Amino acid sequence: MTHPFYITTPIYYVNDVPHIGHAYTTIAADVLARFYRLRGNDVFFLTGLDEHGQKVQQAATKANIAPQAHCDQLTPQFKNLWKTLMMSHDGFIRTTDSQHQTVVQQFLQTLYDKGLIYQAEYTGWYCTFDERFWTEKDVEGGLCPDCKRPIEQLSESNYFFRMSHYQDRLKAHIQNHPEFIRPASRRNEVLGFLEKPLEDLSISRPKSRLSWGIELPFDSAYVTYVWFDALTNYISALDYLPSSPSRNRYWPATVHLVGKDILTTHAVYWSTMLMALELALPHTIFAHGWWTVNGEKMSKSRGNVVNPNAVVDEFGVDAFRYFLLREVPFGQDGDYSQEALIGRNNSDLANGLGNLLSRTVTLIQRFASGQIPAPVRSTEDEHDRELHAAAEALLQTTLPYHLNPERLEFNRTLEAIWALVQLGNQYIDKTAPWVLAKDPANQERLQTVLYNAAETLRFLCLATAAFMPATAQNMNEQLGLSLNFSHSLLAQKITWGELPVGTTVRKGQSLFPRIEATTRNKEKHIVEQKVEAVKRESKEGTKEEAHKDQANQTGEEQIAIEDFMKVKLKVGKVLEAERVPKSNKLLKLQVDLGSERRQIVAGIGKKYEPEELIGQTIVVVANLKPAKLMGVESQGMVLAAGGKEVLGLLTINEDTAPGSQVK
Repeated sequence: MTHPFYITTPIYYVNDVPHIGHAYTTIAADVLARFYRLRGNDVFFLTGLDEHGQKVQQAATKANIAPQAHCDQLTPQFKNLWKTLMMSHDGFIRTTDSQHQTVVQQFLQTLYDKGLIYQAEYTGWYCTFDERFWTEKDVEGGLCPDCKRPIEQLSESNYFFRMSHYQDRLKAHIQNHPEFIRPASRRNEVLGFLEKPLEDLSISRPKSRLSWGIELPFDSAYVTYVWFDALTNYISALDYLPSSPSRNRYWPATVHLVGKDILTTHAVYWSTMLMALELALPHTIFAHGWWTVNGEKMSKSRGNVVNPNAVVDEFGVDAFRYFLLREVPFGQDGDYSQEALIGRNNSDLANGLGNLLSRTVTLIQRFASGQIPAPVRSTEDEHDRELHAAAEALLQTTLPYHLNPERLEFNRTLEAIWALVQLGNQYIDKTAPWVLAKDPANQERLQTVLYNAAETLRFLCLATAAFMPATAQNMNEQLGLSLNFSHSLLAQKITWGELPVGTTVRKGQSLFPRIEATTRNKEKHIVEQKVEAVKRESKEGTKEEAHKDQANQTGEEQIAIEDFMKVKLKVGKVLEAERVPKSNKLLKLQVDLGSERRQIVAGIGKKYEPEELIGQTIVVVANLKPAKLMGVESQGMVLAAGGKEVLGLLTINEDTAPGSQVK
């Protein structure tokens, strides 16, 4: 087992309703925890809640209940969400835990005894929402520089931590350890902050104003400031949440994940506190960006706060996890929209990974009696070698590189995984196992192709397990494997060719069913169609006269351009194909048309096997009235060359998005 790996999220303020920002940080932490467990690291993953402070006290008073009861009522909303999102945290801390409060008081007493905490009168601008004092130079227009809410001027006696003593030492540490604050842009921000004189930090509030907090051990008239309380959780948790005290085992933390809005608190407040306590600093503090919604900042007043529970209910947990980490580089701001999530689901997940699994299992069931066949190495070619090399490089090099805590390039990791997904689908297209199956002389080559397709999926199971645990398990089961993702499967080198021969595959439901367009999008499409119809009608007069003068040189009946324009031709991608029972001619196709999925029955079964159509880009008559063929509804028509006999399906070679208009 390799060195310990300790990862934390911020502890979330209990009065907040869990939203996309909370989910984002915690999912990222979960991916790291799962990945490093797979690599054999001794992982401890901590998350939890910050339950003290003025806002909690005010909310409890308003509800006419005790603050502790108020916290107890709200805590399940976070715990239930983490369960829904499949979090694998090892510890969940609450700052109301008695063991945590003991450590906070021990730290406060230590600093007080060292003369690093002192009492002084203070006058300043106070923001109740942020529970923070601001200096005169920070305030503009009587508003908090952070949350832009009104502030009030307070004058009171408080205790201060001599944070200013550690300014030069902290600055030197950041300069000498480029990995300490990531990404680099955030590191530069903190260094810029430290160019100005660092003031001492107020670390108390009088009980006369705030009683809901941890009492100072050296003055019972005060409670500690919420940040001194909250930040200590990263160490206090190690004293009582693992099975045995583990501070020496896991500290210093490998990585603290935080939002960019609390970077200064962690990089400056927490770091100087640790220096004063003579404790090691964390290896890395990584600050990620914020999420907007449809280009706007999230806020309760706008009513656009994204509820992760609702998203998961509608689209599934792994689609949500994938979207958040694929859509934007970790560290930058991102924009959430339902349309973007649907796009990722349909293009990357359904058409990519889901399609590869479905094709592979179907082909093995059809051409290998449902069992993974033995490869014949003498039949290998450049396509096989390309697949081998890409799969091994993904697990051995690419994932460890991009998921290094100093980089945390989740989106690039997923790009690399999906490059293998794409390569797997291309491999099936190029090797055409349905063609190989027609010639007995190609049976050994067919066995090799089917084995390689399944082996690609084994590598993808391991690569996606940290990001999409439910999906990896589903793939594991459909392939008939027995991978235990709670074990350190990546601790040893994973090499190509270890997939057990003879394993029985079991086709299940689609990994990621395509998500149909929303009603709003459908209505928009209808309006656009009507507008186009009006435009065409306005031009009918002049065009019709022109076509009347054209001579019929071919002897065929001619139609006006307006007649042709009534036919809507669209690009479609075949997702699934199967024969219609009791027919040797009809095939039932499931076709992606971009905004929707259509079932089309086509009389091409004598020319094509169902498997060779999957993944093909075809042309579809999209506005044909539905009809039933042998009792099966057809919602369109595919275009093919030929008369009574089909000579060839009309396909598109270029990479063209499903739903594109053909004209």
